[in-house]
Amino acid sequence: MIPSPRLTTNLAGIELATPVVLAAGTAGVLDEMSDVLRLDRIGAIVTKSITRAPRQGNAFPRITFTQAGMLNAIGLANPGLDAFVADIAPRIARVPAAIIGSIAGDSVEDYLAIAQAMDAIEGLGIIELNVSCPNVHSGLEFGADPDALGELVSAVSGSLNDTKVFVKLSPITIGTPYTIVDLAQTAIDAGAQGLTLTNTVPAMGIDVHTQKPILSNTIGGLSGPAIHPIVVRLVHLVYAQVAKDTGVPIMAAGGVTRWQDAAEFILAGASAVQIGAGSFANPRTAVKVTKGLEKWVARMGKPNVSELIGTVIV
Repeated sequence: MIPSPRLTTNLAGIELATPVVLAAGTAGVLDEMSDVLRLDRIGAIVTKSITRAPRQGNAFPRITFTQAGMLNAIGLANPGLDAFVADIAPRIARVPAAIIGSIAGDSVEDYLAIAQAMDAIEGLGIIELNVSCPNVHSGLEFGADPDALGELVSAVSGSLNDTKVFVKLSPITIGTPYTIVDLAQTAIDAGAQGLTLTNTVPAMGIDVHTQKPILSNTIGGLSGPAIHPIVVRLVHLVYAQVAKDTGVPIMAAGGVTRWQDAAEFILAGASAVQIGAGSFANPRTAVKVTKGLEKWVARMGKPNVSELIGTVIV
């Protein structure tokens, strides 16, 4: 079943056939999920986070499952920019879904080099800045330091032609005087045309038999149903206090395994929803969610899902 026109959504001028998106790092480098689902039934795919140089990532074990989600410390394993441009990018124009290029780096120069290379790729209309990366100059995550975040987003957004810039923020700002609303406002003021909320929650698992951390990196990122209500709140806050008045779209990411989870995000203020850990549990989760959303929009009596964005009654 091809998605209904009821599900079309707009991300800063880029139209998606549905609001359902495969999240970075959970769908291969690009289109590997085509082995298990039809990509013309989803809205977009976010590539693996691409770094300037290839990265092997952290040692194994680097993924483990919890009672309500998944812990991962992959370490941004990816083929690097040169291999992405030479071997992966030529396939993008043939993928029957929008492509969003995820970028990670240790410096503004890293992000700039990758963003400018992606800007030249046919069929790649959006880049997503993964700012949960330590700045090599300060040691702080770009996404936790408004000055560094503003400098990064301004530099990248000012260097591109037509490619739209989304900023993927961390859900945790504990230890800083800033809230996610502050950081969202900083990103928008610096030129971001969209936001992704949110990255994973820092967490840890321990093997009770060996008394050692389960992950080789000790700390990983928690994703899945455990974080969903947290992200619903953050999407609502950012939409109500920043994004609604500025018209900046939000992609929500965190624990979508059912259409109801995606619908919650839309009512909270998201224009699109990303599925990550849910695809590990069931690779066809994105299609299942799309079908459920289509029926929900019809039951709500709306001609298009956009009419339900941010309509939670509080």
